[in-house]
Amino acid sequence: MNRRVLLFGFGISLPLLVLLGFAFQHDPQIVESPLIGRPAPDFRLADLDGNIVDLAELRGRPVIINFWATYCPPCIVEHPLLMAGARRWQGEIHFLGVIFQDDPDLIAQFNAEYGRWGPSLIDADGGVAIAYGVYGPPETFFIGRDGVIVDKAIGAVSRDQLLDVANRMLAQPAPATG
Repeated sequence: MNRRVLLFGFGISLPLLVLLGFAFQHDPQIVESPLIGRPAPDFRLADLDGNIVDLAELRGRPVIINFWATYCPPCIVEHPLLMAGARRWQGEIHFLGVIFQDDPDLIAQFNAEYGRWGPSLIDADGGVAIAYGVYGPPETFFIGRDGVIVDKAIGAVSRDQLLDVANRMLAQPAPATG
């Protein structure tokens, strides 16, 4: 009797353990975006000063778009890295911040206290975040000179990823004009 119970329990447990093992092979933080390799959704947004930024007008130079908020601890952690990147690649890569469900006044206070690495764009209705499939901040999109999304970071972007993707985007030839 005990042997049957043991075999029955083993017969149920083994497939569950195998299934569980396969589940742990995939990092839930790594979600391939269906936008990678596709043209970045265009947008026109105002920054905190009312200046309009039109993504289509930035083609020809790489763009890094970071969806962020002041209530987001990983956003605060990656802020100095984005500041350093914006300084390093000034004139070579456009850095844009899109405010994700936050108060523009809080963003302005944060920028005044900690500095800014690019314009903070107001996505009042969340339409741009929806077009990019943003689940929550921070999420960073890397857009090549041709307007195609090259990579995406979910969570705080790492120094290695920023360097790697920025160098790849800068190595990409400029699109032909005319």
